[in-house]
Amino acid sequence: MRQSGQVVVVVVMLDDTAACCHGGAKMALLACSLGKREINQHFTIKNAKLISLVVVILLLLFHTALRSYGGGDSCEWLLSRGRYLGENVWQPYGCMMHRYKSIEAKACLAEKRVVFLGDSRIRQLFYSFVKIIDPERREDGNKHEDIFFLDDRSSVHVDFLWHPEANNSVKERLLAWIREPAAKPDVVVIGAATWSIKLHGGSSETLQQYRANLTAIAVHLEKLADPGAVYWVLQDPVNEEMLSESRKMITNQQLDLYNAAAMGVFNSSKYNSRPRVKLLAASRQAALETIGQSDDGLHLPESTRNVGAMVLMNSFCNKVLRPIDGSCCQTLSPLNFSQKLSACFFLGSAVVFMVLHLLGSNRHRRPVPSDVESLEEKKPATAAVPLGPKAPFQALCKMGLIMGYFYLCDRADVFMKEQKFYTNSTFFIPLIYILVLGVFYSENSKETKLLNREQTDEWKGWMQLVILIYHISGASAFIPVYMHVRVLVAAYLFQTGYGHFSFFWLKGDFGLYRVCQVLFRLNFLVLVLCVVMDRPYQFYYFVPLVTFWFVIIYSTMAMWPQILQKRTNGSSMWHLGVLAKLLGLLLFICCFAFSQSFFERVFSMWPISELFELNGSIHEWWFRWKLDRFAVIHGMVFAFIYLVLQKRQVLSEAKGELLFPAKISNLLLFLSVVSFITYSIWASRCKTKRECNEMHPYISVVQILAFILIRNIPGYARSIYSSFFSWFGKISLELFICQYHIWLAADTKGILVLIPGNPSVNIMVSTFIFVCVAHEISLITNDLAQVVIPKDSMALLRRLGIIGVCSFLVLLLSRGNQLTPGA
Repeated sequence: MRQSGQVVVVVVMLDDTAACCHGGAKMALLACSLGKREINQHFTIKNAKLISLVVVILLLLFHTALRSYGGGDSCEWLLSRGRYLGENVWQPYGCMMHRYKSIEAKACLAEKRVVFLGDSRIRQLFYSFVKIIDPERREDGNKHEDIFFLDDRSSVHVDFLWHPEANNSVKERLLAWIREPAAKPDVVVIGAATWSIKLHGGSSETLQQYRANLTAIAVHLEKLADPGAVYWVLQDPVNEEMLSESRKMITNQQLDLYNAAAMGVFNSSKYNSRPRVKLLAASRQAALETIGQSDDGLHLPESTRNVGAMVLMNSFCNKVLRPIDGSCCQTLSPLNFSQKLSACFFLGSAVVFMVLHLLGSNRHRRPVPSDVESLEEKKPATAAVPLGPKAPFQALCKMGLIMGYFYLCDRADVFMKEQKFYTNSTFFIPLIYILVLGVFYSENSKETKLLNREQTDEWKGWMQLVILIYHISGASAFIPVYMHVRVLVAAYLFQTGYGHFSFFWLKGDFGLYRVCQVLFRLNFLVLVLCVVMDRPYQFYYFVPLVTFWFVIIYSTMAMWPQILQKRTNGSSMWHLGVLAKLLGLLLFICCFAFSQSFFERVFSMWPISELFELNGSIHEWWFRWKLDRFAVIHGMVFAFIYLVLQKRQVLSEAKGELLFPAKISNLLLFLSVVSFITYSIWASRCKTKRECNEMHPYISVVQILAFILIRNIPGYARSIYSSFFSWFGKISLELFICQYHIWLAADTKGILVLIPGNPSVNIMVSTFIFVCVAHEISLITNDLAQVVIPKDSMALLRRLGIIGVCSFLVLLLSRGNQLTPGA
């Protein structure tokens, strides 16, 4: 991929890679070169975006039709369909199941009564349900008797009533509840069949009587389902070979007949087009895979019973507590005032754009965006035509469409979502793929300086791709991978310190225009998402982190005396002044790091707290800040040492030359490799994340420096770079932010499912759209930055004043809403 913005389809690239590996060496290299040129000529990023737009429209139509005409919704999917991820993780079809904890279950069921009514298998389900509320509860009730549970603090009542057959005794119990509303349960879970088969030898007459009894019971169950909830539990399979002689007549064929009778009765509701009595079939599906683990062939293993209990908890509680990672059975939340206002703003921009377009405003050439994180700003080869009056409205119109896609993906109940499940193959196999692609797109670098522009873009690119794979695979559960990714995050902050220090040191540009440009590019997308997705600023933790450190770097370098490279050329004593500033910054960091109470007092003050609180607490900001607190100053110190050595011509940065003399270079390379291996061994032996995180701020820099030395000491390594990784590096910030809602789901806790039933194709399609959207947002941000941040100082000050007043009013309004009782 080249800087012109061209993108390559993975499948085609893999085919070209295969072509390169066969045949003669020269012919293979020529074929690879021609193949890449042919792909880049016909498959540009512009064409890719058009294809992604068509795909999104088709997917919207497909999922709308699936919901409207295909039958079923996320609640029905939860109760009826699913599969195992691994051995014990149950995945409902198309939605995410939240794992409820005791405190959540008590909050949902407070002041409510849940009744389980049935035989011994319903009793098992009862115990699994109760253990969610009280994990210490033992299965100590008497068999064939009623069992009662009460949590005094939350007033949660959960009862088991022994009714092994669906007969008149069940009917009388239901009638008693209907006659006495005070005794009416909020939730009824009922099921029975095995005793009827056992006592009557599986006769056809008994099956007919069972159907007749269910028909009589169904009328009363439907009355109880308004406004409560009633679940009929379909019969789980049995392991016929393990059944005792007295249970041999309970065959899977008989159970299927009884289940068919139950479905026939409850799916033919007289009162509603949709049955009020919900059929619980998910536990049956789970049992089909685990019944072989049963002790007696009839009763389910505990892990399978837990699936049924958790499905019930999600079905009833998701609509009450609305957990972000429990998309099953959730309805769309109403738009708040800010979301409605943003929708009107984007619609208004679209109207203005259409009017200007009809009036025939001049077209403009989109300028190439600059990279505010790098040492040198990229300049277009030809002077870009100034943006016309239509350009900002066109950008806002596109942004509105993109935000609509964000909302549909992660807030509306349109596309499906599934939970993550980590295996080593889901993390390491994609890593191999991207490594092959990165090597395939190796090109000669234009310059051979240490950490040159192309190399830093490459570094950001492959780090971002690794982090994306880490997130979608759920690899945070594996501590060695978690710790290596922590180093990548620290490396990005290291680059932030290195890049901004180098820019201020060499150019001395402390102007307001530069500062506003950086802050706008870092924060524009996040601020829009905060409004559209109704999320606090700190939720996108990395952007506040990078923004905070940019302000700190700027303050350190801009404060009197401003020490630049030009000044140090006259006297080396000024180097001591730079070291003094860096020492002061280190003391500032230590002051915050070793006093959590002081840190919390500072960042909990209003209005600063509005930027750094998450769910009313500063804890998340404290954790993220402390974890990589030294990474930025490490980058600044490294930049200072490198630039001083470069100025004194100590380094050999010519093409093909070692960075240092041979002996020193070999020693440094050896130490770097040893540090890599040592760190990996330490990370693999680390027992807990807490233990590892305590050491991380102090040792991550060693790993970062080791990579820089290995990558830059050999002259041939500095002379090449991967254009594939570099392309992604230019949009790394957009990729990191966009993944929250249009690649992953449920605020990164799940996976977006655009193509149900085929995980591999789904990942390919969603990734293709995700990358195209991220690239377009980077261009939109560049266009709007030129309009919002003018170079004229007075115009810029006026706009900043307006933005400041508006922001202050918004903060006052939000604070007023928080303090209003009952708000």
